[in-house]
Amino acid sequence: MVVVPKDPATTTLWRLTVIVALQWMGATLGLPLLPLFLEHRGGTPSVVGLVMASFFVAGVATQFAFGHLADRFGRRKLLIVCLVVYGLASMTYLFRLAAPWFVATRVLQGAAAGAIEVTSLSAVSSLFPEAQRGRAVSQIFAAQLFGIAIGPVAGVLASVRDLGWAFFATGVISLVAAVVAVRTDLGDLAYDPTPLPRMQWNTRLVGALFAASASGLSVGVYEACWSLLMHAHHASTLQIRLSWTFFGVPWLVLSRWGGWLADHANRRLVAVAGLLNGAAFLALYPHIHNNDLILVLGSCESVGASLCLPAISSLMSQGAADRELSRRQGLYTTSNTASLALAAGVSGFLFTINPALPFTVIAVASSCFALSTLFWWRHVNGHVTPRSLAHPLPSNP
Repeated sequence: MVVVPKDPATTTLWRLTVIVALQWMGATLGLPLLPLFLEHRGGTPSVVGLVMASFFVAGVATQFAFGHLADRFGRRKLLIVCLVVYGLASMTYLFRLAAPWFVATRVLQGAAAGAIEVTSLSAVSSLFPEAQRGRAVSQIFAAQLFGIAIGPVAGVLASVRDLGWAFFATGVISLVAAVVAVRTDLGDLAYDPTPLPRMQWNTRLVGALFAASASGLSVGVYEACWSLLMHAHHASTLQIRLSWTFFGVPWLVLSRWGGWLADHANRRLVAVAGLLNGAAFLALYPHIHNNDLILVLGSCESVGASLCLPAISSLMSQGAADRELSRRQGLYTTSNTASLALAAGVSGFLFTINPALPFTVIAVASSCFALSTLFWWRHVNGHVTPRSLAHPLPSNP
């Protein structure tokens, strides 16, 4: 009997899927109750806001630098170190510390989480040919969403008083993921001592950064104002929770189709259509007062998001050299995180003026960023001709 060895790229993709799902599940395990936990530790509203914001600030400040380190010294080493750092930082929630001390914890978590995203997505871009990259990237996005969906549910049994133990479990999960990473080839097992090549600045990359910003702006509004909007529309607590579920499930189910579309259709058109679809729904929600209808519309919006993100990510890495992929991914995630944080901060202020204002203003800004990609990508080939079909991709996790 002849045993056919598994394809190394597919094996790595599955291991990265497990790592990303575990890390995101752990990251969201105690997150819904974190503000209350900080308040219980004596945190004022301003301190709670500072602790929560420090996670995003750390990501913005470090993601490109970590991308540089991954290109210079290897993705696997950085992934292992950051999973360990994230795990140990999560365990500090068990300490009897006052709320301000957790700024340091969130900074470490934010920096490590950013590096984990950069290394995992750049590894996929390195291991799979451009004609299959959309489907591979979509599986990583699906793993993230799976972790986000499972984490809060798994942590629902923890009370505010016992939340430190939930975060301790997060740390254990992250350390388990680090063990998995030790045996995972991210396309750069051998250290390359030669100098890094200069990163190519081209219209594919610039257009992807504008697209990442367009997506981040929309997410920032939802982070800051979605629950407030539904509450203003007299939604029940169950309806608010279900709104996230109705958005997440279609995305999880259709993420692979989004990857297929990125590999077979015009990536430019798919990306722009998805971003404009999201901006249109963003502007529409404040004017709908039927909360059951909002749940249905959220699922419709999710379809566009699930189909366009693999196309944007594939365009970002298209034509890039292997040892610049992590830096490109670092720039991409920095653009996305920075715009998210900016939109979240501005939206809270605009909401106090008029509940519809942040949704309308950010929808216009996101549309402008999305439409700008038509200029940046005007000479970019949106279709990728398959060069190799040697790496059959598995189904969603």
